Amino acid sequence: MAKNIPYGRQSIDDGDIAAVVQALKSDYLTTGPKVGEFEASLSKYVGATHAIAVNTGTAALDIAVGALQLPEGSEIITTPFTFVASANCCLYNGCRPVFADIDAKAYNLDPDAVKKKITKKTKAIIYVDYAGQPCKIDELKEIADSHGLKLIEDAAHALGAEYKGKRVGSFADITCFSFHPVKHITTGEGGAATTENAELAGRMRMLRNHGIDKTPSERATYEYDMKMLGRNYRITDFQCALGISQLSRIAGNLKRREEIAKLYGKLLSGMPITLPYVSPDVRHAWHLYTILLDGKISRDRVFEGMRKRGIGVNVHYIPSYKFSYYQKLGYGKSECKVTEDVYARILTLPMYHSLKDDEVATVAKALKESIKEAR
Repeated sequence: MAKNIPYGRQSIDDGDIAAVVQALKSDYLTTGPKVGEFEASLSKYVGATHAIAVNTGTAALDIAVGALQLPEGSEIITTPFTFVASANCCLYNGCRPVFADIDAKAYNLDPDAVKKKITKKTKAIIYVDYAGQPCKIDELKEIADSHGLKLIEDAAHALGAEYKGKRVGSFADITCFSFHPVKHITTGEGGAATTENAELAGRMRMLRNHGIDKTPSERATYEYDMKMLGRNYRITDFQCALGISQLSRIAGNLKRREEIAKLYGKLLSGMPITLPYVSPDVRHAWHLYTILLDGKISRDRVFEGMRKRGIGVNVHYIPSYKFSYYQKLGYGKSECKVTEDVYARILTLPMYHSLKDDEVATVAKALKESIKEAR
C-alpha cells in the first residue's frame, strides 16, 4: 500500500504559528482588532467594499440569505451538486431551495435550467463556483435582473478565482467564502461574506452577533439594541491572525494548484476518463480536481481500489435532494438528469498546494491500476 495521500489538507508554516501565538498573547481572543484587519485584507484581495468574517462558510451563507430579508416561503434556486450548506441556508431562513440542473462541462448551475424553475415565489438565486471554476455569471445576472431576483455567489471553492479577468467577490449581491482546512487558505474553521452594499453589510454584521446593533467596542454606555434575530457566528482574533498570514501566501497556493492540475492532465491523458473542463473566460482556483469515469467503469470499484492503495479519493457531491432530510421535505425523484449522470461517474483526486509531484504520479499510477481492476 502506498502512503496515505488525502484528497485535501491544510498547510501551516512557522509564520502562521507565530501570528497565532502573538494573537493569543494579546489582550483580545475574540471581537478584537485582528478581525477587522483580516476583513480589510480580504476585501482588498477580492475587490469588494465590505467583508464580514464569521466562524464558518455555512454561517456566511446563513447571514447572506438572512440579510436579504426575503418573505417567508420564498423560493431560492440553487444547485443540488454541492455541499448541503448551499441549500440548508435557505431553510434556516424560512425559504425553500429549488434545485436546477447543472451543465455537463463545468458542473455549475445551468442558466437555461434556472429559467425553467422561476415562479412567482422565486426571489433569489444561489450559484456555486464548483471546484473553483466561476459560473456563467453574466448569464445568471441577466436572469436575475430581468426577474428582479437577488444573487448570492457561493464561492467557498473559489477564493482567488477570476471571471473575465476580475476576481470573484463583488459580482453578486453577496459572495460567500470558506476557510476550512482543505481550502486555499484556512482559519481552522471560518468563512466570510463580501458585498458592495452597505445596508446588507450592516445587517450581516448584526446577524453574526445575535442581531445586536453594536459591538462592545462601539458602546459608549451599557445600552445596545437587538434589531434582528441573529446567532453567535463570531470568529476569534487568533483565527483571523492565521487568516491574515495565510492570505499573504495565496498567490503561491493558487499557482501550485494550477501546476498540479497541469501535471494531472499530462499523466492522466489516454485513460478512459473525462478530465476537468476549464472555460476560457475564467481562472480556475482548483479547490477540487475531479474526473469522470467512462460509463462502463464502476466508479465505486475504482473508489475502493484507490482507497486500498492509500489514495484518499472522494466524491463531490451526493446531490442534496438524495438525503433523507430532503426526502422528508418532499424532494422526490430528481429532474436533474445531468446531475444524476455526473454524480454516478465522478471521482475527486487529491488536490492541495503542498502535494508533491511524485505524489501526483503515485495517484495517477494508482488510478490506472484501479481502473484496470474495475473493468
